Amino acid sequence: MAVVSGGTTLIDNGALDAGVPTGSLILLSTQTASASASIEFTSGIDSTYDSYVFKFINIHPSSDGANFQVNFRDGGSSYDAIKTTTAFGVYHNEAGDTTGLAYDTSKDLAQSTGVQKLDAQGDTGADNDQCGVGEMYLYNPSSTTFVKHFMARLNNYNSSNYSIGHFTAGYCNVTAAIDGVQFSYSSGNIDDGIIKMYGVA
Repeated sequence: MAVVSGGTTLIDNGALDAGVPTGSLILLSTQTASASASIEFTSGIDSTYDSYVFKFINIHPSSDGANFQVNFRDGGSSYDAIKTTTAFGVYHNEAGDTTGLAYDTSKDLAQSTGVQKLDAQGDTGADNDQCGVGEMYLYNPSSTTFVKHFMARLNNYNSSNYSIGHFTAGYCNVTAAIDGVQFSYSSGNIDDGIIKMYGVA
């Protein structure tokens, strides 16, 4: 990549993006919900990749006003890894008369084993055309030295007819490896939708 100003190349080709990861996404698993209580990824999360990406495609709840959420397994049988997190969101309604940007303390966790809600500013509606989409990154889950960071970015069609963008980040404050990830709704089932897991080569 070169930067050009007035016809003069200021940085040689390739210099600007040197050191930037350019790895490919390797599809490891695809799961399709069908009135599923949860979707769990329990294999393929290991030291093969330093980073994993989960893609959420048209995730639709069975219950109106349910929150999409995640939890992590750290070697045991339960999804209860200790987490500290933060969350904020932006929103705009269909009427075009209400907008906002807000930090949502009710979605924060502080050294908690509970689920982390990924839709910081509002639930997803259960109308036939309502759903949520997004992605979550999980970094170095097999480390037994460092905490395991994760970041999520979602957008959903809220039960009150808002488009809401959600930003959630945090870390699993454990030195044990994270070997499982579970997605669910706060009430009811994941009625429909696809979640894909990728390794970053």
